[in-house]
Amino acid sequence: MTKPHHESVLSRAARILEAFSQDHPVLTVSEIARRAELPLPTASRLVAELVAHGFLRRDEDRGVRIGVRLWELVTRASPALTLRNAAMPFMEGVHDVVGHHVQLGVLDGTDVLFLERLSSSDAVINYTRIAGRLPLHVSSSGLVLLAHGPAELRQRVLEGPLPAYTPCTPATPSAVRTLLAGIRRQGYAYCPGYLHADALGIAAPVRGSDGAVVAALAVIVPDGPAARQVVPVVRTAAVGISRALGAGGINRPAGRHAAGAQRGHDHPGELPSH
Repeated sequence: MTKPHHESVLSRAARILEAFSQDHPVLTVSEIARRAELPLPTASRLVAELVAHGFLRRDEDRGVRIGVRLWELVTRASPALTLRNAAMPFMEGVHDVVGHHVQLGVLDGTDVLFLERLSSSDAVINYTRIAGRLPLHVSSSGLVLLAHGPAELRQRVLEGPLPAYTPCTPATPSAVRTLLAGIRRQGYAYCPGYLHADALGIAAPVRGSDGAVVAALAVIVPDGPAARQVVPVVRTAAVGISRALGAGGINRPAGRHAAGAQRGHDHPGELPSH
């Protein structure tokens, strides 16, 4: 089914660009037309114009993919890039400690969008990836962002479908509300088995210069008692990123610094699990 003919050219071009994904990085013009819900002649014309501007490029076999020009424009002035650059040294430090997955997520609609992820070949299973998305209620990063997001966002998420990925996923409004209250009270999310039975997510808020939460720093580690020692590592790193972004008046998380957590000196509490 195609979109109305009166739709703007910009909207059509945007849908063409959105047709690409990590699972489908190369498409034919026919596939683009189908995924963007455009007539084939319209898609063909717009693809040709986007190729001429460098926003798309054609392979030798006539497959179409995103062009380097888009990366160049985004890199010039992206606030996400500024956030990623501020976070990377702290993420690398956390990764040295946990040895599994460390990721940075931001709010986008009713999803968490992951800007960066550090991992290792023998790390526990993780469904997230760079530029990937997850519903807010199923991941530690998403729950942190939802807990500190606007009330209308929470209402919209709670009124919508809450699909369960595992038996532990909070899939009812009351379960999600309980978790959000605990996150705001304790300052972090602790999510055992929400996306996979073997994995546990821990996330803490990252604040911008005005004190508002702009991102979530998270780790994905094996589910088990040892994960408790990682909580102060994540919280301390999140505070460090916040300070690098200019956030003032942020108190250091309770407990000793991250190195102390490595020695098992901290015993953080755990949020309710479902």
